[in-house]
Amino acid sequence: MAQKPIRMEQIKQILQLHNQGISIREIARRTGVSRNSVKKYFRPFNEGNLCITSDTTALAQAAYPNNEELIHQKLRLEQLQDYIKINLRELNKTGVTRGVLWKEYLQLYPDGYGYSQFCYHIALSVKQKDVAMHLEYEPGDLMMIDFAGKKLHYTDMETGEVIPCEVFVAILPFSGLIFCLAAASQKTADFVICINAMLLYFGGTSRTILGDNMRTIVTRVDRYEPEFTEICYQLSEHYQTTFSATRPYSPRDKAMVEGAVKIAYTHIYAPLRNQVFSSITALNKAIREQLDLLNHRDYKRSGYSRFDYFDREEKSLLQPLPPHRFSFKRVAVLTVQRNYHVQLSETRKYYSVPYQYTGKKVKVLYDDKTVEIYDQTERIAFHTHRFHKEVYHTALEHMPPHHQKMKEIKGWTKEDLLRQAKRLGEPVVKAAELILTSNSYEVQNYKSCHGMLMLAKKYSTERLQHACSRALLGTRVNYTMIKNILKNGLDKQTSLFDNPVSAIPQHDNIRGKEHYQ
Repeated sequence: MAQKPIRMEQIKQILQLHNQGISIREIARRTGVSRNSVKKYFRPFNEGNLCITSDTTALAQAAYPNNEELIHQKLRLEQLQDYIKINLRELNKTGVTRGVLWKEYLQLYPDGYGYSQFCYHIALSVKQKDVAMHLEYEPGDLMMIDFAGKKLHYTDMETGEVIPCEVFVAILPFSGLIFCLAAASQKTADFVICINAMLLYFGGTSRTILGDNMRTIVTRVDRYEPEFTEICYQLSEHYQTTFSATRPYSPRDKAMVEGAVKIAYTHIYAPLRNQVFSSITALNKAIREQLDLLNHRDYKRSGYSRFDYFDREEKSLLQPLPPHRFSFKRVAVLTVQRNYHVQLSETRKYYSVPYQYTGKKVKVLYDDKTVEIYDQTERIAFHTHRFHKEVYHTALEHMPPHHQKMKEIKGWTKEDLLRQAKRLGEPVVKAAELILTSNSYEVQNYKSCHGMLMLAKKYSTERLQHACSRALLGTRVNYTMIKNILKNGLDKQTSLFDNPVSAIPQHDNIRGKEHYQ
């Protein structure tokens, strides 16, 4: 019986080793091919001046000169393998099936393999690629987060409605410490609650927090450069960490947290399956009890638990948490007004930025306590909500030099102007308060108020009081109105409300007081 020809892959290996100067004896030992067979395959290649990079057809004809059918089968197989190697990823796309790829394969190679063999070789290729690498984790380096696929629930006792809850799961892959929390949704506000609670439970943060491509984390999915949401950037800055995302369609990138979810199903979901909870708070209290039992339970055939290992090896290497937990900040993109302020429509208040940014678009991050203003990634202004009724929040360093000089020389601040008004009487104070809030251009309001106060020097304090009282009877008050009242002497006219009751005129038809005696 004739010796079975060796595979083309073996022939290529022989040629490669030969090109490296390896002896025939050593080539035979490495490839498992006899020395005579090695010499046999050397000869046609040397005669044809062929090498490993030569055309596959030429190599096959040289290797199997007397067996055209074998040459053909070898070529068909290599064509199929090359096609699968190039197009295997197409199966991840919507609507692309093995049947679709097979039909496209036959268009290129009409005498190619049938559908069953095509699928068999795809399965072989997938199996070869489906190998896992053992990953080593450094303490304090990484946290993995995810939402479990299955939900927990509580019951509204008034309506009887069963309300489902998302379940947030996290793990420190080095020590194996697990965290679990029920949340109303996967939306941003609830995601922030979960992150804050997780970091508080772990007692610190890692250098990286790894999640999948959920919308709360990633706005644009990319294998190499995903684009993260605004909330991730805010969290990263506050906790001095970095968010990262797994590769699309690569669940093994976060295999540890996937395993943590399964552990949660067994050690948290199962013990709670027959209990009824009246609120998400009660549900989370029960989750915490089971979570603590899980983390303090010894590993099998070991004398320590997840928490023991964490406490001993990883806890001290986590980065410390800031004094305050993260507070979600709302975001607005605004144009800096001519008076170098931006207005938040939600609060109807104004906040200053350096005057050089007038007319530019800036990003404003704000919550109930603070307002931060950014030009790209640079923070250019920071304000706190000091006074509830304060409309303008203006920093002296944000004003142009001539405005700063004006304030320095004249002392024109809201507080200073109101103090001057108090010395002139209550009507003047009320008029000053209205003038100081009459215009969006703060400096102009200061000038108008100052001008109104100076009228006391020209006309007297008493007349200014009367003029302000008269002006306050109207719907609006400004400097020009008060000046015109004084100029035209309207402040000297007796007010309708100040007139005493007129004496009753004498008339024959009017009975006097004597009539009633």
